[in-house]
Amino acid sequence: MFDIGFAEILIVAIVALVVLGPEKLPTAIRTVGLWVGRIRRTVGSIQAEISQELKIDELKRTTAIKKEELDKELSDMQQPFDILGENSPIAAKTTPVEELQAQADDAQKAKDVQPVEETDKVGKS
Repeated sequence: MFDIGFAEILIVAIVALVVLGPEKLPTAIRTVGLWVGRIRRTVGSIQAEISQELKIDELKRTTAIKKEELDKELSDMQQPFDILGENSPIAAKTTPVEELQAQADDAQKAKDVQPVEETDKVGKS
């Protein structure tokens, strides 16, 4: 980040000692340390948030790419069935779903109808 060597730190310390004096210098160093700590924590949290946002963005892009691949595979899988028209041999052999449902409904209605019992003719004569 900053390229500060030992010589620069020594010069700043001497200037601070001359300007602030020996009584106020420890308090000033403590205050500067607190501010540096807060700045580092703030920068660290900002970096963590940026990193998290980048990961989320990357996951969104990856998910979108996978979704496009799956949609393409699905359309490729459906395409052969869409090509088969009503005149194809396979379509001629299969029964539409609506017709199968109608047959099932008719069979159910036939089971629901109970036969009429014949009356005992011998007992009534």
